[in-house]
This record gives sequence, C-alpha cells and structure tokens, in this order.
Amino acid sequence: MKNEKAKEDWKKELTPAQFNVCREKGTERAFTGEYYNSKEPGVYRCVCCGNDLFSSETKYDSGTGWPSFWAPLSKERVKMEVDQTFGMRRVEVLCGACDAHLGHLFEDGPAPTGQRYCINSVSLKHEKKEPDGPKSNDRCPPFPKSNL
Repeated sequence: MKNEKAKEDWKKELTPAQFNVCREKGTERAFTGEYYNSKEPGVYRCVCCGNDLFSSETKYDSGTGWPSFWAPLSKERVKMEVDQTFGMRRVEVLCGACDAHLGHLFEDGPAPTGQRYCINSVSLKHEKKEPDGPKSNDRCPPFPKSNL
C-alpha cells in the first residue's frame, strides 16, 4: 500500500532539507550528512514513512561522502527509476512505500553485489540496535571478593 500525501502535508512533516531531498529530488552536500561516516549497528529507515530500507551490515565507506550500501534489506523495500537530469543517465533510488527520493545506484560497489546505493543521510532515520552477543546483564557476575 502506497503512502501518498499532498505536497503541503509533506512540507508540514519534514524539515526543509528533508523535503528538498525526499520530495523534490535534491541532494545534500557530500561529507555533511549525519550518517555518511556512521558505524553504528542498526536499521536505516525512510525518514518520510518509516519503511525499513538498509541494514548497517551492508553499509560501507565508499569515500564519496554519502552513506553507501551494497544492498537494500530486500528488493521490494526500494524501487529504481531512470534519472536523466543534469545531462546524465543514472538510476534513481526511491522508497518502495512512499516514493521518497533516497539517492542513486551505481555499479562500482564491493562484492558480493558490485552495487553502490549512494543515499542521502537526510532521507534516512537510523534505529540503533545492540550488537549481537551477550547483553550487559547476561554476563557472568564479578568474582566475589575474598574476606582473607
């Protein structure tokens, strides 16, 4: 089910930067976004509708200044369209649920896909999750002190 709203509704819900990128197909400046250098584990969601898009497990440092992923959580989470703006032919990446502009897809990424989903930080909302492994309260209690 598509998450469709009027332009004025999106303007009320999003910051000006989010609206510019997500609803007007803008681009944030490289190396300025909140998540381009983030290494926090978790899931990256669409800032407009909350759709789960990417996992930190597929995020990597592409050196481009934007968050880069080698795969979405699933192909249904995102959709692609041909973008021929600025005299270039690129593949635009959109949210599969609300059509928010996220960024672009390039064929210069790492294995196993060879793809680079170059995504604007402002189009994402990161939900942190604890790394796999024992939680702090699951660890062995400290060794008891001796009364000797």
